[in-house]
Amino acid sequence: MKKYYIGIDLGGTFIKGGVVDSDGNILVCDKTPTESELGGGKVASNIATLAERLLQTSGVSKAQIVGIGVGSPGMIDSAKGEVVFSGNLQWTHFPIAKETEKRIGIPVKLANDANVAALGETKFGCGKAYNNTIFITLGTGVGGGIVIDGKLFEGNRSAGAELGHAVLMVGGEQCTCGRKGCFEAYASATALIRDTKRAMLADKGCKMWEIGGLEAVTGKTPFDYYDTDASAKSVVDRYITMLGAGITNLANEFRPEAIILGGGVCAQGDTLLKPLQEILDKELFAGEKGPQVKLLIATLGNNAGLLGAAALWM
Repeated sequence: MKKYYIGIDLGGTFIKGGVVDSDGNILVCDKTPTESELGGGKVASNIATLAERLLQTSGVSKAQIVGIGVGSPGMIDSAKGEVVFSGNLQWTHFPIAKETEKRIGIPVKLANDANVAALGETKFGCGKAYNNTIFITLGTGVGGGIVIDGKLFEGNRSAGAELGHAVLMVGGEQCTCGRKGCFEAYASATALIRDTKRAMLADKGCKMWEIGGLEAVTGKTPFDYYDTDASAKSVVDRYITMLGAGITNLANEFRPEAIILGGGVCAQGDTLLKPLQEILDKELFAGEKGPQVKLLIATLGNNAGLLGAAALWM
């Protein structure tokens, strides 16, 4: 009998789910509102209802499902199947795995959403040729996950792999975590937008003002003007320098085969990837004497979390 899995990507607004086979093919996919404001029990019921609907649509029976994997935001205790804390969901010590399992009768595994995205990209995405990878998401913050020998590395009680909160500059930019100078405070899309606005305010004659004003700034703005505006070029060069430093730190600490980059900033492709690879190759410990680390751009997009959650059972 062929094996199937259900992957659940639990977000603050929507729950996305799919039935996945052992080759990483998504047979069906659907979503439903999270409704976390109605309590954890309601969310568990919504996951169970979505799973039932996915089974009905796919024609796969419960008996063919090995298990349900859930990727959730927040600090997770995977062993307990518990969301220790999530500001997005407004939960503290909520046993979502047990509560969902109780409602649908299929075993449930839980992990952090960034961690399962790392597993998804490694098992089924651009990292599938490798067993040791690091996945870095460049979004509102800097998140990610670590895969060692094909398995997630989660740290003590699943609270590790907070990749964005290693300090790059003591006493530097304020980070949302409370510390100053974190990787996230320099390499997130939020940081890129902040620095772009600062550059525009410092140079009222720069071409980036053509977009209309500070409120129109996105992470794409300085890249669009990189070749025609000195202030834009300065912002991008600084961003790549700081991102390169953080990536090299991770490469030296874990020496993965590949580091995968995800997030909207990665739409810049080789404009971002090529100089980052040059920094990494130059600054990697022992240089060419040791194993090299390849930089890759994530390919699964919004399906990374769903596929990674399903892969918790593989």
